[in-house]
Amino acid sequence: MLIRFNVKNFLSFSTREGDKSQEFSMIAGKVRSKKDHIYDDGKIKLLKFAAVYGANASGKSNLVKAIEFMKETILKGLPKGHTGKYCKIDPINKDKESYFEFELLVNDRYYSYGFEVVLNSSRFLTEWLVELTADGREKVVFTRNIKEGKFDLGKEFKDPQLIQKLNVYADDIKNDESALLLSIMNQYKKNLYREHTEAALFQNIYGWLQNCLDINYPDKFISDYSYMANSENIDEVYRIIAAFGTGITNFEMVPVSVEKIFSKLPSQTAKDIIEKLEQMSSQIKNKRLKENTAGIDRNQKSGLIMRSKEDFFIIENDLDGKPIGKTIQFSHGEKNVLFNLNEESDGTIRILDLIEVLINKNGNKVYIIDELDRCLHPSLSYKFVETFLQLAETRNIQLIVTTHESRLMNFDLLRRDEIWFVNKDTSGNSNIYSLEEYNSRFDQKIDKAYLEGRYGGVPVFSTVFPLKKV
Repeated sequence: MLIRFNVKNFLSFSTREGDKSQEFSMIAGKVRSKKDHIYDDGKIKLLKFAAVYGANASGKSNLVKAIEFMKETILKGLPKGHTGKYCKIDPINKDKESYFEFELLVNDRYYSYGFEVVLNSSRFLTEWLVELTADGREKVVFTRNIKEGKFDLGKEFKDPQLIQKLNVYADDIKNDESALLLSIMNQYKKNLYREHTEAALFQNIYGWLQNCLDINYPDKFISDYSYMANSENIDEVYRIIAAFGTGITNFEMVPVSVEKIFSKLPSQTAKDIIEKLEQMSSQIKNKRLKENTAGIDRNQKSGLIMRSKEDFFIIENDLDGKPIGKTIQFSHGEKNVLFNLNEESDGTIRILDLIEVLINKNGNKVYIIDELDRCLHPSLSYKFVETFLQLAETRNIQLIVTTHESRLMNFDLLRRDEIWFVNKDTSGNSNIYSLEEYNSRFDQKIDKAYLEGRYGGVPVFSTVFPLKKV
């Protein structure tokens, strides 16, 4: 789960007082109500939901971009175009370090991982991984001062062979300003983790970022609709779709010719899909041929799911290795007339995407959705958040959204610490702060106060057409 995220000198985020980073926190505040919104393991209390408000161009999306930037840098290296991502409101930021840090709960342990990088020159300066303890102690896993070529390994590792290997890996990149140790530790190191279980924390943190942190923008599909192909989810999916008033009364997988599917794809893409299916089919056949393969499903098939704005297709090989195609169609009302995905409204498609969040049972998942309310009626945005919070009572899934929908600012729905704001000051620097930082009365109509600009984060309009003097 996400505990905190800190950023400095990235896009519209410069610094706070005393050269501090901007902080977004999922740590629960002092609110006593709605305890079912909280994950509590006896050591830490974390929010399962947060709504981030702000005017257009205030920096809401930049917060999401900063989180994604750190994730992508760890998994794939510095992203294309990174040299111009420093905060440009002050010229001196061009050559100053940018700061990124995650605090995470992974496998019942708490970690702080971060790095400093000069984006304009693509140079990592420092990197650290620290385990945080409930009694306030910090157990250093490793620290790197890349500029000075220094590496310090914590005293928590006991295996002499592992310690030696870690020091060798670190020594190889001690002056390499383009490499992160956490990334290096997850490249071709399978034997290391099989032989040394103590090293698993490197794999666990990297795996959490890769598989559990799900970041979504308005033009990205939140779901590939694979949940609809899972028979275990059918009853729950029906119930949720009906609850959102989409008019959909049924859906089913129907056959579609592979030729029709391939006709919508570039020829090379179709060729690559066929090759991939053949490889998957061959792997399954080899498993079947091996002796002592108890637990292998003799009816197991290989397949791929494809999703675009207008289409959804499944291509799979049957038991004979022949590719077959399927798509999803929906019926409305009592008449059994089926409609394709591209015949549904944008709002319905948005709801179908969001259902992925509601039915996911992965207790480690963190969904971040930029512009939750895109294509949604305000009542649907409210209904979605309300449904998520009801389901979250029994699931440790976190959802962080950016939104303009003031109806969510309702103490019947949310806690005060679940409401965040991003606001630009007069210099153009974005500041992140929680409603808890304000001394508002508990019964304050915060949606009205927000629209009045009480907490910042709302547009400030100037006159577009000056009044004519009479």
